[in-house]
Amino acid sequence: QVQLVESGGGSVQAGGSLRLSCAASGYTYSKYYMGWFRQASGKEREGVAAISTGGVSTAYDDSVKGRFTISRVNSKNTLYLQMNDLKPEDTAMYYCAAARSFGLAGDKYEYWGQGTQVTVSS
Repeated sequence: QVQLVESGGGSVQAGGSLRLSCAASGYTYSKYYMGWFRQASGKEREGVAAISTGGVSTAYDDSVKGRFTISRVNSKNTLYLQMNDLKPEDTAMYYCAAARSFGLAGDKYEYWGQGTQVTVSS
């Protein structure tokens, strides 16, 4: 049974930092590309960051470039998203997901977590 479990969300003030984690199980983690997505209330889901199977290649939405860093530790079946200089517009539910190809398009992704809420106050 595939499981993706996010953690690390919370409430912070603008300019603060959070580190999200995603623990994967039930499939061969190292063979899947991974991504982080977010969905703010009343808005469509958007791709935030993606990482290749070995962690060498990454991609970011323009809105988070230079502030967010995606990484993975295959030996721990874990994905991370380091979020710095957070802004109120980063407020959203954040999801991790697994795909067989690389990119920020949500329709590439097969497996999804339940999400963790990030709230940034001004």
